[in-house]
Amino acid sequence: MLEIESLTTRYGSIAALRDATLRIEAGEIVGVIGPNGAGKTTLLNSIAGLLSPAGGRVRLDGSDVTGAAPDKMLRAGVALVPEHRRLFADLTVRENLLVAGVTATARQRAERLEEMAELFPVLGDRRDTPAGYLSGGEAQQLAIARALMSAPRILLMDEPSLGLAPTLVDLVFSLIGRLAAGGRTLLVVEQNAHRMLDACDRAYIMRTGEIATEGSGQDLLQRTDLFDTYLGPSDPDRPGTSG
Repeated sequence: MLEIESLTTRYGSIAALRDATLRIEAGEIVGVIGPNGAGKTTLLNSIAGLLSPAGGRVRLDGSDVTGAAPDKMLRAGVALVPEHRRLFADLTVRENLLVAGVTATARQRAERLEEMAELFPVLGDRRDTPAGYLSGGEAQQLAIARALMSAPRILLMDEPSLGLAPTLVDLVFSLIGRLAAGGRTLLVVEQNAHRMLDACDRAYIMRTGEIATEGSGQDLLQRTDLFDTYLGPSDPDRPGTSG
């Protein structure tokens, strides 16, 4: 469905992403984890069209979309939930969603507003509240709902649990599971490595701009050496690890 081949993206003379190769199949949850500065956000932004790669290819259903503008990627079915949410703080919840439905007809927007209210009940309750007044968990739900308003085929999520309290982290991962159960295809960059590996079908571990290793979520979750080498000290209380 989505293939990334030898993708390289630079900030000036610095290669923040180097020769990254990965794939996402329809219906999968694919995780991307790694330490800060590993190039995870650069990867998503390069796929979504926010950054222009210096080399490599992005293919969607076999078609080369490398360097396509963000609006073209959105119309092709690729939507991004950005890091730090980046909502329109002065617009209401409903207005944020309507702006995001620009690629849809008026009827489709109305139907999708109802769908978002069912999927995220708190947003239905707070539809007339300015986004700047939402709690962290509410704002994250709005950021996800805003991306879903374009009915994407692939949803890119950048650090969806960042800065949230533990109970809200649980909420985010519950939402990821529900989206996947509904047939969504997800590529998720996440700093909570243990939770991401437990939730995803497959994962890629990044370090210093490169893909260091890949595998199924459950297989990588058992690899304490990967946590020690790439993700920091292993946690004796994490799933799959004995004391």
